[in-house]
Order: sequence, then structure tokens, then C-alpha cells
Amino acid sequence: MKWLLAAMALATPLAAQELVFDPVPSARCVATAGNELNEVACIGESANRCMEDTPGGFSTVGMVGCLDAELSYWDAELNRNYGALMQILRGYDAESAGFGLSQADALRAMQRAWITFRDDKCAYERSQWGDGSGAGPAGVGCLMTETGRQALYLDRQMDD
Repeated sequence: MKWLLAAMALATPLAAQELVFDPVPSARCVATAGNELNEVACIGESANRCMEDTPGGFSTVGMVGCLDAELSYWDAELNRNYGALMQILRGYDAESAGFGLSQADALRAMQRAWITFRDDKCAYERSQWGDGSGAGPAGVGCLMTETGRQALYLDRQMDD
């Protein structure tokens, strides 16, 4: 019992430790990437830097915290890009009313299907770790990566 209390006491400062997270490394990487493949490689830059800069950042708790912080960044980018693209497509739909499928409706359907795919894919990634300590980082890392990919995809759609 004493070892459990000692372990909990050691873990408490880490759990309470503030993460040193900054989205700039990922954003800067994307801004200078030059192509789609290099942009995708930028996903995780900020989480990795966070793990390096946060005391205990390579612990399971630290990794999950840093990955989740970057997931939040990409989720905000995805929502911003989705909203902007939806607005553009509604304009296209209004201009071409009655001439084919609604692009806005197609985007909404695609995004809903993508959310289900992402969640199922990441549940599968997490399941490969069973009850191991890598399950949390694997699941959150997958969510971060897939959300970043989709945010970048939606952004590129506005360039076409």
C-alpha cells in the first residue's frame, strides 16, 4: 500500500503539470510545406515539441495531453475550414440551382461519413494495444492525425 501512495504522490505533480503546447510548429510547417505530402507530415510537430518541452512529456499522461492539445488545434482548423467551404459551396449551389447535386449537401454527407470512419479507425488503432498503456496515446494520436488530414483536405478544397 505504501508503494501505491508513493507512486500516486509522484504522479500528482505530473498530472497537475501544465503542458508546454504551442501550435506554431505545426502551423509553420504547413505554411512552408509546399505540397500535400509535406503538409501531412507536419501533423504532430507541435505535439512532439510539447512532449520535449513539458517535464514528464514522454510519460503516458504527458503524451496524451500533448497529443490532445494538438488534436484540439486541428479540430478548430477543421471546423473553420468546413464552415468556410460550406459557405462557398452554398454560393455555388445558389448560382446553379436545379443543375445537379448540391455541393453543400454532398460536403455535409461526406463529413458525417468521415467522422464515423475516423472514430472507427481510431478505435481500431487503440484496440491493438489492449489494456496497455499505449492505448491512450495510440487512440488520441490517431484522432489527431486523421483530424489534421481532414482539416488540410478541406483547406485544399477551397483552393480548387
